[in-house]
Formats: sequence, structure tokens, C-alpha cells
Amino acid sequence: MLIHQILLQKMANFAYIIEESNTSQCLLVDPAFEVKKILAEVAMRNLEVKGIINTHCHSDHTAGNKEATDATRAPIMIHKDDAKALAGIGNRALTRAMGGKRSPKPSRLLKEGSTINLGSSSIQVLHTPGHTRGGICLYTPGHVITGDTLFVGAVGRTDLPGGNLKTLKRSVREKIFTLPDETIIWPGHHYGPQPTSTVGQERRHNPFF
Repeated sequence: MLIHQILLQKMANFAYIIEESNTSQCLLVDPAFEVKKILAEVAMRNLEVKGIINTHCHSDHTAGNKEATDATRAPIMIHKDDAKALAGIGNRALTRAMGGKRSPKPSRLLKEGSTINLGSSSIQVLHTPGHTRGGICLYTPGHVITGDTLFVGAVGRTDLPGGNLKTLKRSVREKIFTLPDETIIWPGHHYGPQPTSTVGQERRHNPFF
């Protein structure tokens, strides 16, 4: 698996392209803003988009869902506990304010332990509530995309509906910090001193732990 990180300037978001190089298939993760920039990267690498995954329901990670799925016809996936909020009135209003359109309904509802197949490879869904009720991380050996659960040197905010700091910290300790130390962490925002980290580095140095 290859992970391509794309910085989206509006809110320092990271979107991701997960590439299965043997088949030239890929998945898009959190295509919120600058969807044309993301799709240009897909085209440059001559990839076929097989799915769109939202790590959680917030508009700054989902506002580009409609544009992305209209362009690729790829299905949208989100955790079952965030599916209702994705279509909620508040989320729709924020999406419009951010320049996006109402997200289509997800085609697949994910849960802890769900497997997303891509070519001959697979990605494991880790349910990591705390930022939202249905927040997830995406793990494949050597890599974990953490959305707004864990940043470089920080964690996601917990003062919005569905947020809980105690729950979030438990999610990180039980689901992320149990991964191998060398696992690369790919966060949902560029808030830290560097764009990526490792499980070992965050376990030792993240001030929240």
C-alpha cells in the first residue's frame, strides 16, 4: 500500500489517496476541499477510485463527498454511528458554508473490525470514538490514518456533539498505541511540527498522554 498525503489549505486538512500499486486502484479519504486537486493527483497517477471513506462526519472532512462521488461514481463509506450526523441539518448547513454540497447517502456503513478490500490488499477499520461517536482510523500494516482522533503532538477536539476526552484518550491507548512503534501516523490536520509521526513517537512524546 502507498499513502499519498494532500494538504488542503482551507483548514489545514489532510486528504489521502490510498493506492494499491499492483492494480492501480485507490481509495480517497476525507475529500473535503479542493476536490479537483485531489482528483488531479489521482489522474496523474493513473489510478481508479474504488471508494471514498470518511474518518468521521464533520463537514471539514466530508464537504467534497458529492463532488468526489459525482466524478468517480465511487461509493461512500462511514462508520454507522456517524451516518445520521452526516445527513443532519447542522452538517448540511456547515457543508454549504464551506462551499460543498449535501453528501449523498453512504453506500456502506462501517464498524469496528470492518475490512475494506483494495485489489489484493485490505484495510482494517478501527472504531475510535471520542472526537465523534463514529470516528474511525484506517490501518494497514505500516500505516494508520487517524483522522481527528490523533494528531502530531495533539488530539482532536472533544467539545462538539459526540465528543468526550476520556473516551478519545481510551481509543488512542487501546486502538492506536497498541500498533507497532514504527507504524506511520497520518493525521487529519497539519497542526503539528511535521506532517506525519509514528506510533512510538506519539506514545512517548504526545503531551496528552
